[in-house]
Amino acid sequence: MAFEKKFSLPGSERHPMPGSRVVGSVDPNEIVSVSVILRRDVVTGGDNSSAMTAMEQFAHEYELTVADVNMKKRRVQMLGTVAALSKAFETEMQCYQIDTVGPKFRGRTGTISMPEEFKPYVLAVLGLDSRPVAKPHFRFNKRKHQPAAPPSTFTPPQVAQLYSYPSGADGTGQTIAIIELGGGYRTSDLKTYFSSLGIKQPAISAVSVDGGKNAPGGSADGEVMLDIEVAGAIAPGASYAVYFAPNTDQGFVDAITDAVHDTMRKPSVISISWGGPEDSWTAQAQNAMNAALQDAATLGVTVTVAAGDNGSSDGVGDSQLHVDFPAASPFALACGGTKLVGSGSNISSETVWNEVANKEGATGGGVSKVFAIPSYQSSANVPANPQTNFAGRGVPDVAGNADPATGYQIRYDGQNAVVGGTSAVAPQWAALVAILNQKLGKPVGFLNPALYSLPKGVLNDITSGNNDDSNLGHYSAGSGWDACTGLGSANGTALLNALQSSSTTSSGR
Repeated sequence: MAFEKKFSLPGSERHPMPGSRVVGSVDPNEIVSVSVILRRDVVTGGDNSSAMTAMEQFAHEYELTVADVNMKKRRVQMLGTVAALSKAFETEMQCYQIDTVGPKFRGRTGTISMPEEFKPYVLAVLGLDSRPVAKPHFRFNKRKHQPAAPPSTFTPPQVAQLYSYPSGADGTGQTIAIIELGGGYRTSDLKTYFSSLGIKQPAISAVSVDGGKNAPGGSADGEVMLDIEVAGAIAPGASYAVYFAPNTDQGFVDAITDAVHDTMRKPSVISISWGGPEDSWTAQAQNAMNAALQDAATLGVTVTVAAGDNGSSDGVGDSQLHVDFPAASPFALACGGTKLVGSGSNISSETVWNEVANKEGATGGGVSKVFAIPSYQSSANVPANPQTNFAGRGVPDVAGNADPATGYQIRYDGQNAVVGGTSAVAPQWAALVAILNQKLGKPVGFLNPALYSLPKGVLNDITSGNNDDSNLGHYSAGSGWDACTGLGSANGTALLNALQSSSTTSSGR
């Protein structure tokens, strides 16, 4: 008989979410959607039929419905009741609540079991557990409700001018995808904002993933508006597709996957301002997201990701060093934060963002405990993780203005505000990538290898400051790559010239 022997899916083990408690059972008749993520070699190897035959037989055996199959996305979506899914994957789901008045979610503990027939095919099963997995990486300036913005803050075009973004380009012909796991935007606010800057509002569309939607009125509105307004004000000629998904590992992975493989909108760059401590994720969810980001790199899509706003500890508070994920993925362009001072096109000073003393955060950064150092960082002098001695991926790759004290003037929920955080850096770099793509006439794609091979002086090397947020003694800025600001902040024109020169040299001209 088929499916008699089972195995525990590697990396699927779940523990109770810290700060949550069981408050009851889950309705056994509740319909739940799960995403079964297939291994890359199942698709690239060409033999999909045996995998799909096994999936369909499995669904039939356990009274599940195969709702969608997409081999390019390596994803099979199944629907079933909680009772049927619990039996199929040999796991128990319960209702949890965060703290005593926080949101409730469907959770599981232990591992997921699957038939041995699936060992060659399945990378991850996401959706059984609906706990929140990420936080938006933005920080309000303490004077956010003042009628006039502090004089040290900037509009996004002013930041672009300080970073010498190429002139004569506005992202025309490009689509920037923005991933959001909550909140929403109001068209009236966007209209008012872009009008106040004298900029034509860019084309913006909302895309639903796993039932997510544009839902303004929540605490994440500031994030959504920051992302759209920073990128949109710098590259107003680009089109913007905002992918709204639930804040779950399934929603996050599916949103990235859908954006990467969107054949209608065809984004050339994806901006992500959400994340969580690297070791708060299951290994299967990390593997699935890393695979989605690898797909982006393969297809020539740049993915910019905020590196976090809680310093070298990533806010965990266990006296350990942590980096944020998905910024820690070797296929992400991880974006750290600086404190930028200047006017016009002249930068007076730029240091590591660290406002811990004022309770306004610090840039994330450090060395991964999960992902080995990628080849493009082999000559960057990335140190081993000081606590584990693991030779891991160094975070971030680049940086940009993120200090709330020198933050970005935006508008959300009918009010003006000044916002910082590495959430502002991801869309700032995404806008630059769109402009570079327009200028070069082709996508820069997976930019990391090119950035690490740039001659000295192309980026603004940040050499002052640290991101130590809890007296751990790590990390400090210095010449070259560092675990606070990576290779440095943008000099857009110099970067364009370097990429043009590299393209000319590689083509033999």
